[in-house]
Amino acid sequence: MRVLVTGAAGFVGAATTRQLLNRGDDVVGIDNLNPYYDPKLKAARIERLSSEDRFEFIQMDCADQDDMAKLFQNGKFDTVVHLAAQAGVRYSLEHPFAYLEANLNGFLTVLEGCRHHGIKHLVYASSSSVYGSNQNLPFSVADNVDHPISLYAATKKSNEHMAHVYAHLYGVPCTGLRFFTVYGPWGRPDMALFRFVESILKNEPIPVFGEGEQTRDFTYIDDIVEGVLRTLDTPASGDANWDPNAPDPGTSSAPWRLYNIGGGRPVPLLHFISCIETCLGQKAVMDFLPMQPGDVRHTEADVQALSEAVGYTPSIPIDVGIPRFVEWYRSYYQT
Repeated sequence: MRVLVTGAAGFVGAATTRQLLNRGDDVVGIDNLNPYYDPKLKAARIERLSSEDRFEFIQMDCADQDDMAKLFQNGKFDTVVHLAAQAGVRYSLEHPFAYLEANLNGFLTVLEGCRHHGIKHLVYASSSSVYGSNQNLPFSVADNVDHPISLYAATKKSNEHMAHVYAHLYGVPCTGLRFFTVYGPWGRPDMALFRFVESILKNEPIPVFGEGEQTRDFTYIDDIVEGVLRTLDTPASGDANWDPNAPDPGTSSAPWRLYNIGGGRPVPLLHFISCIETCLGQKAVMDFLPMQPGDVRHTEADVQALSEAVGYTPSIPIDVGIPRFVEWYRSYYQT
């Protein structure tokens, strides 16, 4: 296939691109290389991919309507993996307009491109953050998610609605994947594992929000990428049994699907930190703090729907994934 990957310089985008190339697909990757976190890390991810003849990188902003229209017109893409977004729950509290531009306008240009150029399947990143105030664990795509508690979550839920409109009106097959706390080598510096390792090695306190009582469904990057590719190869189709009188939130009569993609193993935050300490051979200095606005206390993914649809089975636990990250971090930063 010829695949467009947006956000190709990002953590999940670069890893997904690498695996697409490994299996023989042609990939065009785009990214605006914004400074939300160190652009040098993004550039390094792209440099690792650039030795592949079947990869082309274009620095471009998804929210630029003219550039995106030209990209789709000339690209002759079969499928699209849309991973570009303004990430971060806490950042959305201080920079709300960045989320509207990147996550709504940027997604609309992708949908328009898919609509006008016969894209066979659009797979896009949603987030576990959409579950908001829901406390029914494990989180299921059959749950109501009408009560987001951050603007980031609201934009991701909006993406799901927008995709459904294009699936319903124009027949664009769309699948949304709600990612649960992705971690691993080449990860994002704003995520907990990266920040904790960095701070512990510098003998600096690490902030532990929620007094350490939080749990997270940490998902290793290889498991995420496997799920993305399996989903990409299985275009969404309409459910002939979908009942508008008792609507299932995760399916539709249109070619539209939602799935959780997570590790399926919720981990207490303090245990997560303990595993990091073991890998580093160094104790953390913990600064216990209350919950932050926009955060949720617990996450746990029900991945049964994705497993049944594409055979997704997460396999990397944190006692394997954390050492792999630490090994990469020490090598990359020469610590």
